Amino acid sequence: MEQLTAEFGGAAQVGMGVGPVLEKFPDVSRIAVLRGGGLGDLIFAIPAMAALKAAYPGAELTLLGTPIHQALLDAVTSPVDEVRVLPFAEGVRPGEEDTEELEEFFADMRGRNFDLAVQLHGGGRYSNPFLSRLGARHTVGTRTADAASLERTIPYLYYQHEPLRALEVAGFAGAFPVDLEARLAPACRGALRDRGDDDGRPLVVLHPGATDPRRRWPAEKFAELAGACAADGSRVVIVGDGSEQELAERISGLASSSAVSSVAGALDMTGLVALLARADAVVANDSGPRHLAQALGVPTVGIFWVGNVINAGALGRSLHRIHASWVTACPTCGIDVTQVGWTAPRCTHDESLVGTIGVQDVYEDVRSLTATGSAKGKA
Repeated sequence: MEQLTAEFGGAAQVGMGVGPVLEKFPDVSRIAVLRGGGLGDLIFAIPAMAALKAAYPGAELTLLGTPIHQALLDAVTSPVDEVRVLPFAEGVRPGEEDTEELEEFFADMRGRNFDLAVQLHGGGRYSNPFLSRLGARHTVGTRTADAASLERTIPYLYYQHEPLRALEVAGFAGAFPVDLEARLAPACRGALRDRGDDDGRPLVVLHPGATDPRRRWPAEKFAELAGACAADGSRVVIVGDGSEQELAERISGLASSSAVSSVAGALDMTGLVALLARADAVVANDSGPRHLAQALGVPTVGIFWVGNVINAGALGRSLHRIHASWVTACPTCGIDVTQVGWTAPRCTHDESLVGTIGVQDVYEDVRSLTATGSAKGKA
């Protein structure tokens, strides 16, 4: 296997951020950032994009992302000036490729004359060739041993905190960190003030879903938590997309409390942002809504498999609590689940890896966070 080293592209180091900060590129007025994936993937890239905007304050930053990225960035303030939705392309945006659509996309991108293109989309096996087709004067990103090099490239090693990985890439583009984690605000603050359903009770929001079913805390445990929070005087709202509606309704039914309700499948992105921003605490698996709540400055309690803590866990503990499962083997077949990433074997079993985390421990953190929020509200 090739021994990876950082490729500085002839630049000198001017300082240290997460890693080396290299010389800025001259005359940068248009920046493209490639980051596909889901809600959490975008949020992990926000600090790097904030750093790029600070380093190149006159530049326009275009995110090459997905429809859910467009929806979120329409609902919040962010460092992004424009979103262009990616076409379907292998390893970049899953879906059936259309050659003509791809050619039209790249022709449009080349016509924009990007000065700098930044790859924040994984190890680069597919994303680096994709980025190179944009025709930017300068390219920066990560790469695995089998990926094409860019002008400045950082080795991609799976276990690294994703926002910090993105910031390390931004450093290779000459950008010092501004924030270590995403900071977002609702674009329409009036929606937060005009809600008529706030009755003084603490609002606890639960998100029981996750892209990988192995990251999901069992529904029965979410229901037990919801019931305990309701009995303690909180109003509990369960969120999720349309595919999670049945799960959310099951949890609401098991909780057996009029103070527990589900809005899964009923909120658009603006509604989700408004609800999360008003919450006193959000309890969720390692999922997009948890990362979004954190970015909005809302206290969170996260249910994590231990490997995902490394890549996606909140850095602070005053507002964010983490409960980590230390399971390292599939409960069904015993395969080592710590060997993750694009080269790792994945067994066919979807049994939860976080099922051993106790409800009482999570509940105590929720009580602590909501009590803190209530005290602040009365101050």
